[in-house]
Amino acid sequence: MTSLTLTLPDETYQRLHEIAQDRGQSIDAMAGHLVADADAEARFRARAQRGQGQHAHGLELLDKAMSHGVSD
Repeated sequence: MTSLTLTLPDETYQRLHEIAQDRGQSIDAMAGHLVADADAEARFRARAQRGQGQHAHGLELLDKAMSHGVSD
């Protein structure tokens, strides 16, 4: 594990500490969640980019599924 020394304004640290307490987490756990959220957003954006311009094909697949009786 890596150790990090971070200098924050007192108000920022206090607010970060309060948020962590409210969520029942430590500050380092919150940092881990922030990284995970950023990674998930990057994956979502990459998938969205790959699907750009594919909406017509997606609608065709939905129509095909619906015509074969596949529904919720």
